[in-house]
Amino acid sequence: MNERYDEVIRLLSERGVSRDDIARCIIFLQKRYDENISHAKCLEVTDKVLNDPDIQNAIIISLELDRLAEKDILESRYIKEAMMKDDGLFGVDELIGLGMAFNYGPIAITNFGYIDKVKPDIIGKLNAPEDGTCNTFIDDVVGALAACGASLLAHE
Repeated sequence: MNERYDEVIRLLSERGVSRDDIARCIIFLQKRYDENISHAKCLEVTDKVLNDPDIQNAIIISLELDRLAEKDILESRYIKEAMMKDDGLFGVDELIGLGMAFNYGPIAITNFGYIDKVKPDIIGKLNAPEDGTCNTFIDDVVGALAACGASLLAHE
């Protein structure tokens, strides 16, 4: 792969997200269209998305913002408070996820909206952290990754 891919995998792993988690979310999105979808195929499209430089940049900045909020380094008290409680009116996290989905077309965009609403599997766990971590961006990033992967599968 490449160095940025390795960094993205490391950063996701540090936040408790694996390629398998993303593949399971892709299966969640695609199983109604292909009941025989394989985990291996979903891992393959996960890697295609994770190798996209635009997606890598969105992941890296998003995870860095979550980390900065946790470390109380952000100067704006409003932004820190909004991020720490994942305030519904904040919305920047959804904009990054939506921006990621825009790279993969209308199917990814609608899938992102859907998966962000239902929050299956790892996304639901990330959305409700119990340990004081800031997961404002990571849950939307994972949802966008799954939406992009599902879009790739839909176009095959």
